[in-house]
Amino acid sequence: MAASNRGSAALQFALNIPIARLVQQSSLPKGELIATMARALEDAGIDACLTSEHPAPSAQWLREDPAAHDCVDPLVALAVVAGATRRLKLFTNVLVLPYRNPFMAAKQAATLQVMSDNRLLLGVGTGYMAEEFAALGVPFRERGALMDEGISVMRQVWSGEEVRHAGRHFDAPGNQARPAPDPAPPIWVGGGSDKAIERAARMGDGWVPYFSVPTNDPVVRRSAVVDMAHFAEKLARLRDLRAAAGRTGSFDLSVAPPFRPQAASAENAERFLGEVRELAAHGVNWTWTSLPAPSLEAYLDIVRW
Repeated sequence: MAASNRGSAALQFALNIPIARLVQQSSLPKGELIATMARALEDAGIDACLTSEHPAPSAQWLREDPAAHDCVDPLVALAVVAGATRRLKLFTNVLVLPYRNPFMAAKQAATLQVMSDNRLLLGVGTGYMAEEFAALGVPFRERGALMDEGISVMRQVWSGEEVRHAGRHFDAPGNQARPAPDPAPPIWVGGGSDKAIERAARMGDGWVPYFSVPTNDPVVRRSAVVDMAHFAEKLARLRDLRAAAGRTGSFDLSVAPPFRPQAASAENAERFLGEVRELAAHGVNWTWTSLPAPSLEAYLDIVRW
C-alpha cells in the first residue's frame, strides 16, 4: 500500500444501501427496514455503507437512463443508519455540494459526524444534471466555483472559529457555528474529469473516480475514467499535482471496480476480486460497489454472499 494513503494497509470495503427503492416496496416499518439493512452490512463485516444523491432529477432521466435511480437525502438517511449501527462508516457517494449553502452543508455534516462518533466519509461532487440545478435554483455554469467555495468554507466552519467570507451568493461578515467536529470528516472529491483530479489534489482528503464505458473519444477521456490503464494515468497525474502543491499527507483512494456483480456466483466473485486486486496494486485503500436489490430478502442474501 502506498505510504501516502490514509490509515492501515488493509483494503476497506463499502456497499450501497438501497433505501429509496426498498422503502417504496417493503411493507415493513421504514425504520425497521433501514435498521435491518444497516445491521446486515455491519454483521457481514462491511466497513461502510454508501448512498447517492438526486434531490430533483429529470423525469426523463428516471424513465430512460439505465443508471437512473431514486434517492433519499443522503445525510438524513445516513443519520438513521448511524443510529442502528455502532461501527459502520457512512459514505456519501456523492453529496452534490453546489446545491447547498456551505454553512448549511457544514452544519449537517458536522452534526452527523459528531452524533455518529466520527463515522462520516463525506464524498462530494459538482453534479452534472442541468435540469436538477434549474429546479433547485442553482446556476449550472457556476457549479465548479461553488464546489471550490463550498469545500473551503466548510473547513473554515468546522474549525469552530469566526468565519468572514464574501461568497458568490452569501455574505458572512463574522459568523460562528457549532458543533466543531474533531476530527472533521474527510472530504473525498468525486469525479474522473481533469478538473475533478485537480480539485482532489488541491483540496481533497481523497478521490472517488467513476469508470465510464471504454472509449477512445478524447472528450470522454478528459471527463471520465474509461479503463484500468486510463485510471493509472489519471492517478499518476493526481499524485504529481499533490507533490507539486506540497501535499504529502495521507490521502484516500476510493474506487469501485468497473465490473459490478449482479448475481452471486464464483465466476462473478473472481472477476470482481481480480479487479479489486488490480486497484489495490495502484494504492487504492477503499473499494466499493452497488448490489442489486429486487427485494429486501434478495438484498440480504447477496450482502451475506
